[in-house]
Amino acid sequence: MTISVGDSLPLGTVLEMTDDGPAPVELEAVLKGRKVALFGLPGAFTGPCSTAHLPSFIRTKAQFDEAGIDEVVCVAVNDPFVLNAWAKDSGADKVGIRMLGDAECKFIKALGLDFTAPPIGLINRSSRFALYAEDGVVKVFHLEEDGGQCTVSSGESLLEAIKAL
Repeated sequence: MTISVGDSLPLGTVLEMTDDGPAPVELEAVLKGRKVALFGLPGAFTGPCSTAHLPSFIRTKAQFDEAGIDEVVCVAVNDPFVLNAWAKDSGADKVGIRMLGDAECKFIKALGLDFTAPPIGLINRSSRFALYAEDGVVKVFHLEEDGGQCTVSSGESLLEAIKAL
């Protein structure tokens, strides 16, 4: 079952690169008592993820801050080494987007947002989505119908929806 507005986000552990290497991150600490914009995508350094999705959140990060959002988080079914390299290459680290690796696809599967596309080499990956949660409860959820596109899941679209609440 796919997550929807009004649902509580599943908890669990993902990974993040720190100065000391990969470290576990408890999602409860990321979500509890906080306003979080979270977006998921098929993979670091892949097509629209690199040309549209992540750049849309880099462009809008300051506006999320101004709107009172505590944190903007990118989650992908990648290891923290790859996400760290992508953050540095894209500039996401400079604007403060948090990059979390769901290397085992547990969080994405719990959201009901996993997919597999062997012909293009994507196995157990995340659908393209964006959501806004307050205290771990989904208030806005945007899922792309076509994972090769980035329209409703863009930073601009999510920001507009948050402002309309």
